[in-house]
Amino acid sequence: MKRFFVFVSLAMTLTLVRAQTINVGTSTTSRTDVFGNRTTTHRNQSGMTTGTSTTSQTDIFGNTTTTHRDQYGRSVGSSSTGRTDIFGNTTTTHRDQYGRSTGTSTTGRTDIFGNTVTTHRDQYGNVTGTSTTSRTDIFGNQTTTHRDPFGNISGTSTTSARDIFGNQTTQQRSQNQNTSIWTW
Repeated sequence: MKRFFVFVSLAMTLTLVRAQTINVGTSTTSRTDVFGNRTTTHRNQSGMTTGTSTTSQTDIFGNTTTTHRDQYGRSVGSSSTGRTDIFGNTTTTHRDQYGRSTGTSTTGRTDIFGNTVTTHRDQYGNVTGTSTTSRTDIFGNQTTTHRDPFGNISGTSTTSARDIFGNQTTQQRSQNQNTSIWTW
């Protein structure tokens, strides 16, 4: 009987520390074309294209604009990244298809550990989450951990090194928050 309770306690403890992630899709960025543009193709977990993001070359003011489109080629919004300010921060302003601001993402300078933190805010300036990008590992991969406004991990994005064709793939995973503590 004693062994039974030890086994049950161990099973419950393992369930508590079990972290599940769910594949939610990939984003593949092509090499820069002759016009200085880069296109990222977004796919869901089934491999179907859900949209594209085309990033232009930097303009004379130091800004870069990314145009987001759905799977049918319709514009769904844009993101404009300004030049780095005197504090080492870079801000990206996100807009919907009508040009209205939907929020910002501000990336700070790299810390002493090689990590970079991006703070996301909505159109009212409220923090909606953060993304912490680690330094590149020995395999050429870079992982970003996404957190909600309360600091809980909501998912990760792992970007691989460029392949021989100049393409780079990012694997997105979401954190499963529905793991039952009392699973037997």
